[in-house]
Amino acid sequence: MPNHVSVSIVIPVYNEEKNLQIMRERLLPIMQGLGKSFEIIFIDDGSSDNSLVMLKEFSQNEYIKVVELTRNYGQHAAIMAGFSVCRGDIVITMDADLQNPPEEIPRLLKVMEDGNYDVVGTIRKGRQDSFLRILPSKIINMVARKITGVEMHDWGCMLRAYRRKIVERMISCHEHATFIPALATVFGKRVTEIEVSHEERYGGKSNYPLPKLVNLQFDLVASFSDFPIKLIMYGGILLSFLGVCFGIVLAVARLAYGASWAAEGVFSLFAILFVFVGMQFFALGVLGEYIGRIYAEVRKRPEYVIEKIHSAKGKE
Repeated sequence: MPNHVSVSIVIPVYNEEKNLQIMRERLLPIMQGLGKSFEIIFIDDGSSDNSLVMLKEFSQNEYIKVVELTRNYGQHAAIMAGFSVCRGDIVITMDADLQNPPEEIPRLLKVMEDGNYDVVGTIRKGRQDSFLRILPSKIINMVARKITGVEMHDWGCMLRAYRRKIVERMISCHEHATFIPALATVFGKRVTEIEVSHEERYGGKSNYPLPKLVNLQFDLVASFSDFPIKLIMYGGILLSFLGVCFGIVLAVARLAYGASWAAEGVFSLFAILFVFVGMQFFALGVLGEYIGRIYAEVRKRPEYVIEKIHSAKGKE
């Protein structure tokens, strides 16, 4: 492999043994046909199947490097691990499940080079996912646009291209809970997106069930906005004001209609009390999430730990 690398492909892998062989067979000819120096970096994110065994075999190819993490850290942490070892002037991320067709890579590169963009995102056209995957994704897209102020329409598609300078700036952040597509827009001046085809998962099952999508949504909000805390603050002020108004109404009604009227409304008061208590617990939960993330940051534990790097040159 030449010392200078024009394009790096970064692919996080977690239990994708059914997809890896066809991924390599489709990806290598595409990259070799570009006429550019390139490298393909697979990051094994603590797979429990035969993915790592297969990847070690792949690493005998001079263009392929395999980063072995000590355990499962999550997709975005695995991508950051790939960023830390890649050398390309342009870095492309993609999933290993083949829902992002490798055949779209040349078009992604052409758009980036022709437009001199810092970041090129993608919109999945004809998305091949269930309604239970598409709905949370739409919510994430809406929240991401609101928080970042960047009008990108599909933040969940990992087939994206970044300039080297953007990757280096993201690495320098050392954040434990981050959302890479949104973080890139913080540092990128020229950002665009294009439509790409979307295919059904070739094999295996999705590694992003609904709970992980919900947690990703909170990572996005907590990492880029203090909106939940402001919502709690303004909501608390509103509830307090309504509580005072309601207390005045109850006092006037008691004076006007007597104690018997007030006694008959005791269960309504209990219902209102339960709503308020529920809101308090919800607020404490949101604040607890923020405090937990602050605790994770101040502990200074690494976002990921690389066990070995496998390449044709041997273990690094």
